[in-house]
Amino acid sequence: VQLVESGGGLVQAGDSLRLSCAASGRTLSSYAMGWFRQAPGKERDVVAAISRSGISTRYADSVKGRFTISRDNAKNTVTLQMNSLKPEDTAVYYCAAATSALMPTTVNSYDYWGQGTQVTVSS
Repeated sequence: VQLVESGGGLVQAGDSLRLSCAASGRTLSSYAMGWFRQAPGKERDVVAAISRSGISTRYADSVKGRFTISRDNAKNTVTLQMNSLKPEDTAVYYCAAATSALMPTTVNSYDYWGQGTQVTVSS
């Protein structure tokens, strides 16, 4: 499956952004999906994950209450709505797909990755 992220950009603190991940090659309903981010000099960490059906989600503590992950299996897309953005949210954001039936939170649990989209939040 091929994943392509879009929606990144430069915003001010407190603003919102909506990231989208479009899939091709296979239907996304076969995969648990996750959003990760990686800031310069730091490891790639999970931001949010969603089950195959979309019923279950999980979030990093740092984004709970601000970010929302959702999916539309009919459209083969996954979305990350980011509100109340902070400078510390600045990173490259990656969409990833896992064949696991669970919602993994580790990088090596995911099988497919997008190329990433830059999100920069100015103070």
